[in-house]
Amino acid sequence: MQVCLASTSPARLMLLRQAGIEPLTLAPDVDEDAVIEGIEAETGRTLSPTEHVLVLARRKAADVAARVGTEHPGFAGIVIGGDSMFELDGAIHGKPHTAEAATARWRAMRGRTGVLHSGHSVFRVEPGVDAVEANGVAEASVTFAADITDDEIDAYIATGEPLEVAGAFTIDARGAAFIESVDGDPHAVVGLSVPLVRKLVRSLGVEWTDLWDA
Repeated sequence: MQVCLASTSPARLMLLRQAGIEPLTLAPDVDEDAVIEGIEAETGRTLSPTEHVLVLARRKAADVAARVGTEHPGFAGIVIGGDSMFELDGAIHGKPHTAEAATARWRAMRGRTGVLHSGHSVFRVEPGVDAVEANGVAEASVTFAADITDDEIDAYIATGEPLEVAGAFTIDARGAAFIESVDGDPHAVVGLSVPLVRKLVRSLGVEWTDLWDA
């Protein structure tokens, strides 16, 4: 059975490969800010972190599920979408994009604990059959070292690594040295909870081992 990752995230791709799965990859065409702004305007409230990541994970997976049969004729299998946000003091943070924003976040995070929310959406896609889906959220608390210096923060930001990742940190690369502990699924902090995806896949009638690359 085929697998398509609705993401261009190297970290998510790495996790699936480590789990024995070699997926196709398709970038979702989703304007994340517009999606959230539209829903919040319609409902008149701010989405919770759990709702936020779940909405975006589902939109990404749905977009790719609708396209994968055209771009890969005969595709039959699983489409996986994900989204992550970091919560600190009740505020949620996605990708900082700029060095200034990343620096401010790191100075606020050092010596603190926040929660990484990781939304997951799985669609089962088969030719001529309506797609079915399963969704879920994994969370993990992340504690940062209190003795991180301004020079270390500046050096880390200068690598460019934290600019395009949720929360402005990584646990699977240079940022790992500044993280003291993770309470919860560490895969979720990387970007994809492998145990949760297994449960979602099984709920759609597919065994995880059937997705392993032969």
